[in-house]
Amino acid sequence: MKKLNSTACKVLVCAALVVAGGLCLALPPAFSSQEDMTHVRSEALKPHTRPAALFRHDEHNEKAGIDDCATCHHGKDENGKRDMEDMTAGTDCVECHAVSPVAGQTSLRRAFHLQCMGCHQERKQGPLHCTGCHTTS
Repeated sequence: MKKLNSTACKVLVCAALVVAGGLCLALPPAFSSQEDMTHVRSEALKPHTRPAALFRHDEHNEKAGIDDCATCHHGKDENGKRDMEDMTAGTDCVECHAVSPVAGQTSLRRAFHLQCMGCHQERKQGPLHCTGCHTTS
């Protein structure tokens, strides 16, 4: 068996690091922490017709006075109704909300809009129109 010389080993190690780094950058946003979140993105909703909704998770929650994760990350009871006692933080919304409408279930796009706009209407603050959230900045 032939041994690799030290230059070849260095090249292979560098190549492996470049590939590993590229894979890390290619991971979908769901793998990054909510503290780093800047937009609500869902690959499930492609093709996108508008830019991803601007949403800086921690900044938003601090400004809105939201300290209970279940306020947004709700679960559902045995009847399929929204359950604010069942917290689902860390679970992708698409795991419970199908992209295409299913009888008796809120679709993913509608769930996003109901969750955000419903809260904004209830609190009488925050954007209520498309360009208020779906912006390129």
